[in-house]
Amino acid sequence: MFTGIVEELGEVTAVENLGDASRFRLRGPVVTADAKHGDSIAVNGVCLTVVETGDGEFTADVMAETLKRSSLGALAAGSRVNLERPTAVGARLGGHIVQGHVDGTGTVLERIPSEHWEIVKVSLPAQLARYVVEKGSITVDGVSLTVVDAAADHFTISLIPTTLALTTLGIKQPGDPVNLEVDVIAKYVERLLGADHGERAK
Repeated sequence: MFTGIVEELGEVTAVENLGDASRFRLRGPVVTADAKHGDSIAVNGVCLTVVETGDGEFTADVMAETLKRSSLGALAAGSRVNLERPTAVGARLGGHIVQGHVDGTGTVLERIPSEHWEIVKVSLPAQLARYVVEKGSITVDGVSLTVVDAAADHFTISLIPTTLALTTLGIKQPGDPVNLEVDVIAKYVERLLGADHGERAK
């Protein structure tokens, strides 16, 4: 489990095409400091398994399903990425509960700068709109954020200088894809209510 508090702005150093998968090598001295084979590291909000580590870098295999459902397929050598290790039991939950299981992708539509923050508008897939509410939580490229406004086909987020400086959201431009993970609690509530309604209908 993650919390959406990015630890490090890393970099893709190599991408190897394996046919039905890709192997990524990523630089992240902070997240690899105690990483070992089999550990999890979130890359732009996608939970990946560490294959090898060394010299401040790690490799991870990304299967076709993940490449299809996330924006990782658009990464290349030199791409910057948000990195986070799983939260430790007993640690502070600084953001919200993040699984690293991307629900879909959105596109940056607009950036509206201000003196001390920036508003970013992101497109929202129709199947995810019901889970996104004003002042609720959403994960964008692995960053835990609060929704400012929610519409049927887009939402906005407000980014403080720290987020702009230390995550990929500071460099994403209109047209760039971003990974989205909605609040898992909302999905469980929907499923439970649906099951309950089904029982009552019998």
